[in-house]
Amino acid sequence: MNVEIGTDCIGCGRCVRVCPSGILVQPLPGGPAAVVRPERCIGCGHCVAACPVSAVSHELFPAGTVLPLDRGALPSPDEVAMLLRARRSNRALTDQPVPDEALRRIVAAADCAPTATNARELGYTLVTDPAVLRSVTEFTLGVFGRVARLLSNPLVYPWVRLFLPDAARYLPAFRRMQREYAEGHDPILRGATALLAVHAPRKSRFAAEDANLAIQNASLMAESLGVSQIYMGFVLVAARRRRGALERLLGLGPERTVSAAMAFGVPAFHFAKMLVRPASPLERI
Repeated sequence: MNVEIGTDCIGCGRCVRVCPSGILVQPLPGGPAAVVRPERCIGCGHCVAACPVSAVSHELFPAGTVLPLDRGALPSPDEVAMLLRARRSNRALTDQPVPDEALRRIVAAADCAPTATNARELGYTLVTDPAVLRSVTEFTLGVFGRVARLLSNPLVYPWVRLFLPDAARYLPAFRRMQREYAEGHDPILRGATALLAVHAPRKSRFAAEDANLAIQNASLMAESLGVSQIYMGFVLVAARRRRGALERLLGLGPERTVSAAMAFGVPAFHFAKMLVRPASPLERI
């Protein structure tokens, strides 16, 4: 990639210190920086963002894409803590669709998340078609229905209970979800009107880590917009049991895999209180 250091470099060395790939050096203390290994650049943009005088130019960040940052305008630690504590998985939803502008901001927030080696291999599929949403629910319940039938086999259940106690524990839940759906209630999406699936190349080493960082961003943005969010753990478990089935349902090719998913809806009400949870154990080493 084309990275250049301008003559207005003041020799602060910030770009050298933050570059994760070591493509920048500072031959003399206090002297200008220099580019030595441009082929190693991963395009993270740290050098451009760190430079206080705009002496670094990068082909991935042309004019108009590098904006000044007023750190004083950022949320305070107390405000961030309040957002984190306020966020809850609100399953009491209306049938009102989430506004398109809110969905765009949620996806944009997800795409701001960091990725390993700045590979930026994630893709986003936003589902708002009621028929496809219903298909996602039915796919998930279908997978769990087959598992429930297997667990209900009197010859199999004792062994499952002995060697896979967690699977046996979910048998009542699988049966309850089937009953709820038969009665006209969606136990998976809970009436959500949008589903965001985050996917990556099937061979990606950090697909799950990258996707879940992205979905965390999406969740926080949704909370700030007053949009309910529900992590789709059951959908992901079903997708892992039937490799490729969810991806085909969403129109993805065989080279992609869904690694995180979250449903969104307009809440019937907002929670009136925040709860302070007991602190988790912390060990210092």
